[in-house]
Amino acid sequence: MRVAVDAMGGDKAPLEIVKGAVQAAGKFKDDEIILVGDESELTKLIKTLQPHLSKLTNISIRHAPQVVGMEESGVAALRKKADSSITKCVELVANGEAEAMVSAGNTGAAVAASSMRLRTLKGVKRPCLAAAVPTRFGSCLIADIGANLKCKPIHLFQYAVMASVFSKYVLGVKEPRVGVLNIGSERGKGNDLTKETHNLLQRSNLNFVGNSEGLDILEGKFDIVVCDGFVCNVLIKFAEGLAESIMHALKFEASSSIRTMLGMRLLKPALKRMKNRMDYSEYGGVPLLGIEGVCIVCHGRSDAKAIQSAIREALQFGKHNVNNHIVSELETCGICESYESTVAE
Repeated sequence: MRVAVDAMGGDKAPLEIVKGAVQAAGKFKDDEIILVGDESELTKLIKTLQPHLSKLTNISIRHAPQVVGMEESGVAALRKKADSSITKCVELVANGEAEAMVSAGNTGAAVAASSMRLRTLKGVKRPCLAAAVPTRFGSCLIADIGANLKCKPIHLFQYAVMASVFSKYVLGVKEPRVGVLNIGSERGKGNDLTKETHNLLQRSNLNFVGNSEGLDILEGKFDIVVCDGFVCNVLIKFAEGLAESIMHALKFEASSSIRTMLGMRLLKPALKRMKNRMDYSEYGGVPLLGIEGVCIVCHGRSDAKAIQSAIREALQFGKHNVNNHIVSELETCGICESYESTVAE
């Protein structure tokens, strides 16, 4: 399998991106890694890493002279920068020169380029981004975290279907428990969007277990929670900020006295395990579900470890034929067709 990696995207690009790609190339020797970015700069970096590349023949460079900045508007930047590393990655997938792409660059640009250049899967109304959030007992997949700010019930229903397939085949959850993010666990709670989504999911063959309040996610009561992109994005960023604040607060309090410093030393192994569970680099990246091909969007602060994990995730996505399973699941559930006919009436 061939994976195009946006070597110029992200706060730590290109050094950490190249390091991660090299590590992945060494680990997944039957697959090919294509670094996309400024050829001269990437060639110099490759030479500095030469001791690690002496036996690697599965990594190459594809030139892309432009870079989409993290602060730029995604769609506007794509129009101005047709030769950006993100655009070139998507083109490689669209032209069949790669099966997957990985980028830690501008999320808006990655999603926009993939949505415009790659076709959506048969039956999919809108693609979505699904992020894994650590919980008390594992993780919960949240969709959509920002690809679509305004959603209809059918969109949330399809997010649940696509996330369920990804959860089964990539995350290894046999029967993922699905919920709708809501202001209460009771069936009648919420607005028109959540109520109708609840009805659609209840009629489906998914393992739907009801409404999810925000606190239920971290309690580990759900494996998948769906919501519109606006609320989901706020939720994800709040959770990320809260986790970082807790870790900083612990460090501050630990240094307040000799007694607490000694106590923290005893707790260090447990705190390290907790930090690893909350570390986004362990999860790799966020899949854009519902498009032809594979697109993994990484955190802007991704380091080599996160990039390697994202490449691993892209390979698992492709090798488990996730897209074929999504199409099959949507066809067999029958909900989409009946919903469209009801709306038309």
